[in-house]
Amino acid sequence: MSWINKKQAFDQYVKQVNWYFTFGVFFLFSILVGLGIAAVKLNTVIHDASALPIEAVAIKGERHFTSDKEIQTALENLMQRSFFSADVNQVQSALEALPWVYQASVRREWPSKLKVYLIEQKAVAHWNKTAWLNSQGDVFEAPKKDGMTALPQLTGPNDEAKEVLEAYQQVSKLLSINGFFLTDLSLNPRHAWHAVLDNGIKLELGREDKMARIQRFIDVFPKLAEKVKQVATVDLRYDTGLAVGWEDAHKRAVN
Repeated sequence: MSWINKKQAFDQYVKQVNWYFTFGVFFLFSILVGLGIAAVKLNTVIHDASALPIEAVAIKGERHFTSDKEIQTALENLMQRSFFSADVNQVQSALEALPWVYQASVRREWPSKLKVYLIEQKAVAHWNKTAWLNSQGDVFEAPKKDGMTALPQLTGPNDEAKEVLEAYQQVSKLLSINGFFLTDLSLNPRHAWHAVLDNGIKLELGREDKMARIQRFIDVFPKLAEKVKQVATVDLRYDTGLAVGWEDAHKRAVN
């Protein structure tokens, strides 16, 4: 083969390679463009509430104080999103912001439902007259609801709420097995304890040995009950004894 023929063959080969390369680049570009268009359309559909709406929210869990209306109001704006674009964390936060909701868990259920499980706050005491304590000793604020049982009144610094609740449970148990019932317990800023029984007797317990002082009151009370006068206050802030305030003397002091 002559040099001219070899050059012609080589030029033809180069042209063929260039054509394949150009076709390959064009084909790849077409695929990328198609994928891009598909991604845009998919993203549009995913975020289109009319195409993939949330059609139902299933609520489970025992509820006494959280109404369907409150839940509907809390989720109203979030339900305007599509099934995929709705943020379950935001839904959870919105539900847990409701006053009587302690915890919420949320998950999607294909094709158009959100499943929610709610745990309500379990109030075990009034706290500082305006709030509540739950069974974990956490302070929370919520409106009072009809049908709530009578709860003890506890008072103290917010950062010591758990300690006050634990003290109430201990003192109340000791008193109840001896026929007394505790309705109020407070811890003042100086860390002194003050208790009130359901019969109106007020107990000053001081800062130390409150359980021993409660036991001293239990031991002495039968003798106090023999008196004609009604016991109003019992000051137990002494190492061995106690001081008693009588009802009629208390009334004269008040008047």
